[in-house]
Amino acid sequence: MTHEPSSIAPGKDRLGVGIASILLAVLFFAIVDATAKWLGRDYEPAQIVFLRYVFGLLPVVAFVWRGGGLSALRTRRPGLHALRALLVFVALFTFFSGLRRMPLAEAIAIAFTAPLFITALSAPLLAEPVGVRRWAAVLIGFMGALVMVRPGAAGFRVEALWILAAALSFALAMLLTRRMTRSETNVAMLAYTTLGAGLAGLPLMPFLWRAPAGGDIWLFGLIGLVGGTAAYFVIAAYRNAPAAVVAPFEYTALVWGAILGWILWREQPEPLVWTGAAIIMLSGLYITHREAMRAARAGA
Repeated sequence: MTHEPSSIAPGKDRLGVGIASILLAVLFFAIVDATAKWLGRDYEPAQIVFLRYVFGLLPVVAFVWRGGGLSALRTRRPGLHALRALLVFVALFTFFSGLRRMPLAEAIAIAFTAPLFITALSAPLLAEPVGVRRWAAVLIGFMGALVMVRPGAAGFRVEALWILAAALSFALAMLLTRRMTRSETNVAMLAYTTLGAGLAGLPLMPFLWRAPAGGDIWLFGLIGLVGGTAAYFVIAAYRNAPAAVVAPFEYTALVWGAILGWILWREQPEPLVWTGAAIIMLSGLYITHREAMRAARAGA
């Protein structure tokens, strides 16, 4: 859910490319999540994240070559790249930790609180103005999260807190991305994040490593290749279409999560999960709409 600014007014062809790209990205990310949940039965989340980024280097090499070679990797912010990679590693580690013990669609729905965190934190961290209407949408969205998490109720899942921590870490990484886009290329951020997130998990491997058994190595490879390709499609989506057009299609992840969860584990999310997810979706879409209006006024 990286909302990248667009400096062009895309025509119908570009809008079609942007929408197709985000639909593919969402499907690929859902496949990655389902595969990680499957592997989580036998492997620690840190190892899954580590191998996801090791294999994820393969598509990154292709993107670097296509994006201009090593010249595209020039950077003036190595420290910020390292921090961003660490935040992404923490986000994926906490998400996979919660995903092991809860339904796939429910975990994806809670993870959609990330845009709410981005809006709430953009004021203190980036000094971006957040109006009363967007603050109201943020509060309503978090109420939707409470409906799903149900703290203090019999249906409370402590693993849902892992997903919320993942959403917060991802939001911090995206806020850092907004700052870095002023001087860094998309290819550089993708490459250094993939390399850095892999290195972040390396010190843990002597304590957690378990040799992949049977065909599991192919599943780890699938996570890396599909995840890296999905990241590229996200960039393509926001390059070819405005955020207000692309963002609503990100919520198709809930559909894929429900389908894959039912096929693989016969999961059936409770009605409260769908109610909370609907509240988060509506608040997130409203925030996207307000940000698009603000961007249009600034452009004018």
